[in-house]
Amino acid sequence: MDPWLLVYDGCDPAQEGLREALTTLGNGCFATRGAAPEARADGVHYPGTYVAGCYDRLVSRVAGRTVDNEDLVNAPNWLPLTFRARTGDWFAPDTAEILTVRRTLDMRQGTLTRLLRVRDRLGHVTRVEQRRLVSMDEPHLAALRTTLVAENWSGTLQVRSALDGDVVNAGVARYRGLAGRHLVPVRSHAADGVTGLLARTASSRVEIALAARTTLAGPHSSEFRAGRGWARHDLGVDVAEGGEVTVDKIVALYTSRDRAIASCEEAARTAVERAGSFEELLGRHTRAWARLWERAHVTAGDSDVQQVLNLYVFHLLQTVSPHVAGLDAGLPARGLHGEAYRGHVFWDEVFAFPFLAPRFPEITEALLRYRWRRLPEARWAARHAGYAGAMFPWQSASDGREETQTLHLNPRSGRWLPDNSHLQRHVGLAVACNVWRHHEATGDSAFLAGPGGELLVEIARFFASLAVREGERYAIRGVMGPDEYHDGYPGRAEPGLDNNAYTNVMTAWLMRRVLELDPADLGEEERRRFSDLARRMRVDFHDGVISQFEGYGDLKELDWAAYRAKYGDIRRLDRILEAEGDTPNRYKASKQADVLMLFHLLGADGLAEILTGLGYAWDRAAATRTVDYYLARTCHGSTLSAVVHAGVLARLRPGASQPFLVEALNSDVRDLQGGTTAEGVHLGAMAGVAVLFEGAHPRSAVRAADRCG
Repeated sequence: MDPWLLVYDGCDPAQEGLREALTTLGNGCFATRGAAPEARADGVHYPGTYVAGCYDRLVSRVAGRTVDNEDLVNAPNWLPLTFRARTGDWFAPDTAEILTVRRTLDMRQGTLTRLLRVRDRLGHVTRVEQRRLVSMDEPHLAALRTTLVAENWSGTLQVRSALDGDVVNAGVARYRGLAGRHLVPVRSHAADGVTGLLARTASSRVEIALAARTTLAGPHSSEFRAGRGWARHDLGVDVAEGGEVTVDKIVALYTSRDRAIASCEEAARTAVERAGSFEELLGRHTRAWARLWERAHVTAGDSDVQQVLNLYVFHLLQTVSPHVAGLDAGLPARGLHGEAYRGHVFWDEVFAFPFLAPRFPEITEALLRYRWRRLPEARWAARHAGYAGAMFPWQSASDGREETQTLHLNPRSGRWLPDNSHLQRHVGLAVACNVWRHHEATGDSAFLAGPGGELLVEIARFFASLAVREGERYAIRGVMGPDEYHDGYPGRAEPGLDNNAYTNVMTAWLMRRVLELDPADLGEEERRRFSDLARRMRVDFHDGVISQFEGYGDLKELDWAAYRAKYGDIRRLDRILEAEGDTPNRYKASKQADVLMLFHLLGADGLAEILTGLGYAWDRAAATRTVDYYLARTCHGSTLSAVVHAGVLARLRPGASQPFLVEALNSDVRDLQGGTTAEGVHLGAMAGVAVLFEGAHPRSAVRAADRCG
């Protein structure tokens, strides 16, 4: 097996969404799912092209309430290309018999190849080879080469190349009842060798322009047509039995957010006219990928593992390549691969920075500048809530306001429920951790003295104002931790938890870092408060272990064996319990690592340093007890959980890390979450797996240099 190739043979409708997501091609500016060029969204196939940072907001009615959601927009589809033999049907999934088909993703070169033989209803057999790329050299260009062989027929071969603007966001089943028509057609044209399409997003009014040049060597007929939201180019050529025809489609994509252009429509047309041949584009593209792999390759001893590692790093770089240095875009949790989480930015970069910062500091600086540009919105959010500093949103998109939904659907019960996950204030701590990681990796004192330091100070000011002095300790109340299953206390009307250990310990860590930075604009009163918080944050304990939050020890134990016996897969225990009329808030049961995130980010020694600095007794035995305690009470409902557990156990008890390492490796390539990868890959988990394998041994621990502390 070649570890640089991901190969799919045959047709499997149940797996098509997963395959399309995992064969996505992108360059950091835009990405296109691995859907077939002739396919339309039909419940099996889902073409999708997503532009970094291109969002739009629409209003929907949900459970009797008006809600607005900002989505990463499914852009006009540049792929459409089909053919027909003589007077037969245009090739589509339902008009021909697919005799053989193979898809091959070449991760080294960044190309997707499809080989197939099809027989139409009139018996014409045609062999097809298609190769596509989304240029890593020129981030506005993509290309598709199609070679057709008339195996048992002769006559006229017709090829139809099109641009399709009649596209909606409908890639996630639970969102399909919500408004999803983000594109408004503006105009299209088809003449003089080029088809073009201009659309505008409905509310954000971002213009998206496509231009395509489709060529076929030798004598052929050519017809151009355009209508509202579409443009096409039909070509016809006479072919003898066994004859071969090659069609090249070169496409340019620009938006009104791009720099150094007069208009996106003009820029797209000019780019596609100047693009050169498919071979020239391919050569430059593969050389660009070769340069990336020189910086990014992680080696494993096993070829199967190597293939997965290559795939995960490949998708990370397709989402946040060095091209993001010229953009204003964050790291979407589900990549540019689908519409899950609406393309929003969460905290997943905290799992990606250990991999990216030493190799691609230009990427990590760009991601931090995305946060820094949204400081005014974060400051306003803090002031509006009655706090100082900057309060970053749990879900971010275009302008940095809180994009977390107010309601979410439980597919198991069919009920829409209040969503309190905006209370995960710890996202600001992740931003601060990323600033420090970037600084440690680069030694860039200028960035730390400028935007990086400003982020640290403003986040510290927020947590200092969030903390309340209670006796000799400081408490933080009314938040959620990384666990996500617990959003409140049984019987208490107000949502939120008190003294989440992860939030409080990371707050103490942050205060230490800011004091170490010693910024000039920090007043003496602030210094005293920050110093006090670094020494007096409250952390609760029970049964000799860290309490995930105040009162955690009073919750009921869950009958794990009974629930596994009844339901089998209990990763989404929250949905199971809610459908039963129950809630995880009553139980010692977590979705994913929460307390263990402290070990993951700080390491056992770094955590010990913080806890003893806070005046708590702590030793290796307490650390081991704490890890074991939460291992037994976590159902791993997030792909991030296995990554964290594998890394923590690799340091504390290496022999126990293997099952979690295997799960982390298989999380997306095997779609362990049961259909979620088809809606977009889990980028934080992919990056986290790469970090786990950075050492010489496949199960090596995350290196100390990759930690925050």
